[in-house]
Amino acid sequence: MLTVIAEIQIHEGAEYFETVLKAFQNVTPLVLQESGCFGYELYIDQNSTASFQYKSCNSIIMFEKWQSLAHLEQHMQTAHMQEFQTRVQDAVKDTKIRIMQLGLTHN
Repeated sequence: MLTVIAEIQIHEGAEYFETVLKAFQNVTPLVLQESGCFGYELYIDQNSTASFQYKSCNSIIMFEKWQSLAHLEQHMQTAHMQEFQTRVQDAVKDTKIRIMQLGLTHN
């Protein structure tokens, strides 16, 4: 099982943020139906006053769970993800994707 953490940097401006949020809202149900997908969740910073919180107002974090790298690669080639990329290309500044595995096992 792989955990994917995607940090999506969005251009400054509410219209860009809304474009990306709406695109994720549309694509998420399709992604969740894909073979090998066990989770696809979007997170934004909570508006808190915690002194230790780091906030990035132009950033979205995606947490994804995939059965294998092959499933993840297949996901990236789907028609709905290709359409998603086209819809958000002018709103997204940069994307950093980390493909993670458990670092400690529980016995």
